[in-house]
Amino acid sequence: MADDQLVIELHERKVLGKKVKHLRSDGQVPAVIHDHGKPSLHVQGDTVAMLKLWRSAGKHHPVEINTDKKNFTALIKEASFDPKKHLLTHIVFNAVDKDQKVEADIPIKPKYAEENESSPAERAGFIVLTQLETLSVKAQADKLPDLIEYDAEQLKEVGDHITVSDLDIPEGVEVLTELEHAIATVYEPSALAAANDAAGGDAEPGDEAEVESEEGASEEGGETEGKEGEGESSDSKPSETSQEAPKKDEAKE
Repeated sequence: MADDQLVIELHERKVLGKKVKHLRSDGQVPAVIHDHGKPSLHVQGDTVAMLKLWRSAGKHHPVEINTDKKNFTALIKEASFDPKKHLLTHIVFNAVDKDQKVEADIPIKPKYAEENESSPAERAGFIVLTQLETLSVKAQADKLPDLIEYDAEQLKEVGDHITVSDLDIPEGVEVLTELEHAIATVYEPSALAAANDAAGGDAEPGDEAEVESEEGASEEGGETEGKEGEGESSDSKPSETSQEAPKKDEAKE
């Protein structure tokens, strides 16, 4: 569950449009808070604190935001990064009611026996392909889990697989992803290689059955502003040691 409270202090932002580049030079990250159809609040926060928050919260852990005018409980909707410098450039928050059910994508990870670092199938030389890395769920913000694990020790032989229906879902959490959706499946390496060769190097799991910027965009529900720098939108969570350029997305400041 989202038991650990994440709190950040943000201040109202007067600087908009292209001028926000000066904020970043001063160690501030511009952000916006969408508040249930009310006028969006433009804010800014310390770069280090904002990056730490993104790494801890992702898009599924509720955040307590203290501002000059009002306090919010919110989820991060988007985080944008400079694709060249790999620096956090903008965050979009969605305010939520604590008793309101919200949708979120929860990371899925394998769980091994205490002494193991891989599944029995991998230890036997087979290949385990991951087919689902996040689970779409709906729950009250304070009921959202930070992580959902599956028992990878069940993956032993070719054809063994884990589906969404095999997951242990916390009480109060509604699963939106199809229950039949595969999460991880065991394959024979030679079968995958043959399928890959037959497909010209573009084989997908299951082919072996035959052969075997943020800136320059607009906020949702917000007003239109000038561009704040093109090519800065991407949204993958970076590692602790480096900020990786995420997938491209659009968010308006």
